[in-house]
Amino acid sequence: MMYLKRMLPVLLLLLVCATVLAQPKKKGGLINKPNQQNKFLEKQWWLGIKAGTNLAQAIPTKRYTVVTPTNYAQALNDKEYDSFNNTGSQATLEATFYYKGFSFSAQPTYRHSRFTYSNQFQWDNPENVEERLVLQYDQEQKLDYADFPFIIKYDILRDKFRPYAQVGIFYSLLINANKAVAVSGTDYASGGTNQFSNDPIIVGAKDLFDNNWGLMAGAGLEYNLGNIRVVLDASYWKGMSNISNVESRYGSDRLAGIGDAQDDMKLNNFVISAGVLFPMRFLSSSFKTLDR
Repeated sequence: MMYLKRMLPVLLLLLVCATVLAQPKKKGGLINKPNQQNKFLEKQWWLGIKAGTNLAQAIPTKRYTVVTPTNYAQALNDKEYDSFNNTGSQATLEATFYYKGFSFSAQPTYRHSRFTYSNQFQWDNPENVEERLVLQYDQEQKLDYADFPFIIKYDILRDKFRPYAQVGIFYSLLINANKAVAVSGTDYASGGTNQFSNDPIIVGAKDLFDNNWGLMAGAGLEYNLGNIRVVLDASYWKGMSNISNVESRYGSDRLAGIGDAQDDMKLNNFVISAGVLFPMRFLSSSFKTLDR
């Protein structure tokens, strides 16, 4: 009994100390000090998926043709390329390492891009200018690429809403390509004006294109939703190399037969994507890995 009385003050002191020491702790035994929380949040691995749409722009760097006119300027036969007119799609797997506002990201992507161009050929009777034939060629290219970009991002703000800027470099591996050519025209040589159109010619065109590389830059916004992030970004991908296969320029007999020859060109893309990212490092079920 005397022993218990002597130990009672000691037990009370230990109980008070334990109560005081327990105040800064959260569930799971983690000390909720700002410096420890921020230290953990300074670096993180993220894994996620994104998907979206893209608009392509083909820029010819050197032009080629099968037909050479003798009675009018060659420039009248040049192809007219449509810029950012046709929507494509892409799906991305993102793996990102974040450290103190900077993110280093690998984002392998499957991309389907489309672009179109058109040109005209004209034949006439030198003895009668009213007798002529005008042919219109409208061509659509569909390209499938596996993109391998390496991207560096910087968070402008580090709050629940996190706008960021990004720059990077990419290499695109050609998977498949198709070309569709619609031929229409006007015949003035038969004593009247007759318009006609043919069914599109669709050919596999993988041999006409090649792998390429380029640079990208853009911006985005991440929103912290619980322990995950919802992301929306837009970027401009500038092609730096020729996407045409110079060795197979005249390799398609069907295309050469209608006067088509592949120009040397670079391909740019405006890309918009949305997705979700998941953190790979957790402290406990009660600790939030994101900024509050």
